Amino acid sequence: MDYRALAQEVVERAKRAGADEADVWVQTETEFSVQVRKGEIETLSQASSKGLGLRLFKDKRLGFVSTSDFTPDALERLIETTLGIAAFADPKDENALADTDPAFAFPNLALYDPAIEAVPTETKIEMAIACERAAFEADERITNSEGAGFGSVAGETVLANSQGLVASYRSSSCSLYCQPLAEQDGKKQVDYDYAYVREWDKMEDAEAIGRRAAERVLRKLGARKVPTQSAPIVFDRRIASRVWAEVLGAVNGDAVYKGMSYLRDRLGDTVASEIVTLVDDGAIVGGVGSAPFDGEGLPTQRNVIIENGMLKMFLYDTLTARKVGGGAKSTHNARRSTGGAGGIGAFNLLLLPGEQSPEALIGAISNGFLVTSVMGGGANTVTGDYSIGASGLWIEDGKPTFAVEEVTIAGTMDSILKGIDRIANDLVFHGNIVSPTFSVAEMTIAGL
Repeated sequence: MDYRALAQEVVERAKRAGADEADVWVQTETEFSVQVRKGEIETLSQASSKGLGLRLFKDKRLGFVSTSDFTPDALERLIETTLGIAAFADPKDENALADTDPAFAFPNLALYDPAIEAVPTETKIEMAIACERAAFEADERITNSEGAGFGSVAGETVLANSQGLVASYRSSSCSLYCQPLAEQDGKKQVDYDYAYVREWDKMEDAEAIGRRAAERVLRKLGARKVPTQSAPIVFDRRIASRVWAEVLGAVNGDAVYKGMSYLRDRLGDTVASEIVTLVDDGAIVGGVGSAPFDGEGLPTQRNVIIENGMLKMFLYDTLTARKVGGGAKSTHNARRSTGGAGGIGAFNLLLLPGEQSPEALIGAISNGFLVTSVMGGGANTVTGDYSIGASGLWIEDGKPTFAVEEVTIAGTMDSILKGIDRIANDLVFHGNIVSPTFSVAEMTIAGL
């Protein structure tokens, strides 16, 4: 099916039915996943899905409805229903399409690799089995597994609007993971490792992923609590990304507009260490969260949110920027799915890396805590308070020495961000919110 032509047709039909403006978001996906445990297949699935979301404006009122039925009669009902919903909505001055350019040439961001779809099912299964087997073979203390798996997805995204814009792109990705369980002295620990790529030839060796997963779980054996104290904290890169996910909530323009962010009156202020530069960039070639256009049809771009510690901007879509007024403009951060009318979000949010290795960063700490896993809690982005359960490794004389569990680390987002004193160089794009390892000069550790 020509989904570009379909989206264009629905927009035109919505206009003929009485909409002032309209846009249509179409997504199609084919997903594959296999999970194995102890060398046997536990689940294997392949599924295709499609969806279409129609957003329209009538007399400054917004209506939105989605469907997975693309038959002519179903689409006719979709348009009627959406107009009916709009009739009951409150009129708002901001309700209108963004000013898009139908002639804009969106870049090719290398988001699709046909080789991923061509990988035989047998190969995907063998990779998952090999990944888990490597973990088991790494050490006899690895006695069980919560599984290993391979997943892939490929699809197409289309946006058409009543300003004449019709844009689309294809995307694909695949991932491989392993989650082994280790046991010592009657106590069990579990951890994982994984890889995510957009290009098949960049997928890591399955055995290497399994061995890394084994190393991560083995170092957790013998974990114990430590006394309550204040000490330097090192956030492992996988956990460090969660800190920036909290910051993302605080720089969301809608939350700021509603007074629901601890950063609401801080634009232009120093909110982090001067070595901190936080960027959202939806136009990174091959990026996990990259897209040539945002949910409103505006080209994605590089936004510097925090630069050398200073808060430079909040993130907006067009509707929120219009509500805020005062010269606020969309930062091209509208996010969209077929199931919603849109909102504000990041594409590729990242802390710019430093120059030293994680080992060198840890080597500079005489006594501190390397956090490798967290659970529950997090930041209250309204007040800025931060508290979360953590486990990891205790650092003595610049080296991880023993495993730590069942402690809580706490502070405020201000004290954490301003306390960042070292940033490592180990940035890896395994998600759309990523961070290198970094250290905070001091945080409270609640333990024994």
